[in-house]
Amino acid sequence: MCLLDEVLVWDTTLIRCRSATHRASGNPLRAHGRLGAACGIEYAAQAMAVHGALIASAVGTRAPEGFLASVRNVQLCIERLDELRDDLIASATRVHGDEATALYDFSLCEADRLLLCGRAAIAFKLPGRDSSRRS
Repeated sequence: MCLLDEVLVWDTTLIRCRSATHRASGNPLRAHGRLGAACGIEYAAQAMAVHGALIASAVGTRAPEGFLASVRNVQLCIERLDELRDDLIASATRVHGDEATALYDFSLCEADRLLLCGRAAIAFKLPGRDSSRRS
């Protein structure tokens, strides 16, 4: 599932992406004909994934497989995304990271209107570490 339409700008610490998929009746995140604001976290998470892939590609490597480990301090400023007319702008700023994790501040906006924001922790699968085994 790809919700983002375009990368607008990126560098080693931030990314900003545009999407119009919130208006699509076939959006895979819709439930009961609605697209709730919390689904905006997925838009931001996809921007973070693209950011990691772009950084890795720029240095000739491949981004490690990662997953959204947690979100904190999430503020939802609206109830629904599907009622918005303008495109969404998903932004993410990497505030810390190493080979095992990354921490991002994220937001989702419509034009200059903040729709949601928060902080996300991404955990990466390290080579040689079997994620199916627990210690």
